[in-house]
Amino acid sequence: MSRLLEGKVAIITGSGRGIGRASAELFARHGARVVVSDIDPAPAEEAVAAIRSAGGEAVSVAGDVTDSAFPDLLVKSAIERFGGLDIIVNNAGYTWDAVIHKMTDKQWEAILAVHLTAPFRIIRAASTFLRETAKKEQQSLGRARARKIINISSTSGTRGNAGQANYSSVKAGVIGMAKTLAKEWGQFNIQVNVVAFGRIDTRLTQAKEKGETINREEAEIAIGIPEERLAQTTSMIPMGRPGTPEEAAGAIFFFASPFSDYVSGQVLEVTGGL
Repeated sequence: MSRLLEGKVAIITGSGRGIGRASAELFARHGARVVVSDIDPAPAEEAVAAIRSAGGEAVSVAGDVTDSAFPDLLVKSAIERFGGLDIIVNNAGYTWDAVIHKMTDKQWEAILAVHLTAPFRIIRAASTFLRETAKKEQQSLGRARARKIINISSTSGTRGNAGQANYSSVKAGVIGMAKTLAKEWGQFNIQVNVVAFGRIDTRLTQAKEKGETINREEAEIAIGIPEERLAQTTSMIPMGRPGTPEEAAGAIFFFASPFSDYVSGQVLEVTGGL
C-alpha cells in the first residue's frame, strides 16, 4: 500500500477517541507523524501506544483546546518534535444541547469556545510557520508544498438542528472560517476544507441511557442521544445505519491527501445518503 502522507506532520485535536483516533491511526499508517491531542491524557497515550505498536510515529500533547495558551503549545510541540507541520485537523468538541429559550450563556459560550474559538486560535498559532515556510519554498523550489487544514463540522451546521442553536451556529462558523482561509491562503498552496458529519457511531452519539457524562465548565454534561431518538435518526439514514469512526476518518484523509491538492474551500457532507 502506498503511503500517501509519508513525511507529513499532522496535528489532530480530540484524537484520543472516536473519529479523531481513527484519523490519527489512518494518517500514521500512511506515513504521517501525528500529534495526538486530547483533553484526557489517558486515551491520548493509548492512541499513541497503538500507533507506535503498529510501526507509526506519534506523540501525545494532552490539554484543553479552550485554554488560550494551549494552541501555541500544540503547534510548538509539533515543530520541535517532528520538525514541521503540514496538516491540522480541528476535531475536538462535544455538545451541550437545549432549546434556545432554555439555553444558558454558559452553554452558548462553552460550545463557542471549543468548536470555533479553539480552531481559530490553533490556525492562528500555526500561521507564522505555515506562511513563512511556504514563502521560503516558493523562493527555493518555485512552488510551496501543499499543506492542509481540515475543520470538522456537522449537518447541524449545514442544515440546522432543533435543540442545538449553539452547536449549529459554531459548526456553520467553521465553514465560514474555512472558506475565508481558502481565499487568504491559496497563494501559499494551503488547502482549507470541511467535513460535515451526519450520525457517526461514537460515544457522543450512542444511547444517553448508558449514563456517561463529561465535566466541562464546572458542569456535568450527559452525553449521547435518547434511545427513542436514536431509532428515529437511524430510520432516516438511507444506508440504514450510522457511520463508523473509520469511515469518517476516510473522508478526513481525502482532504489531507494529495488527492485534494486542488480542492479548497469545500464542504463534504458524510451522511450515509441523508
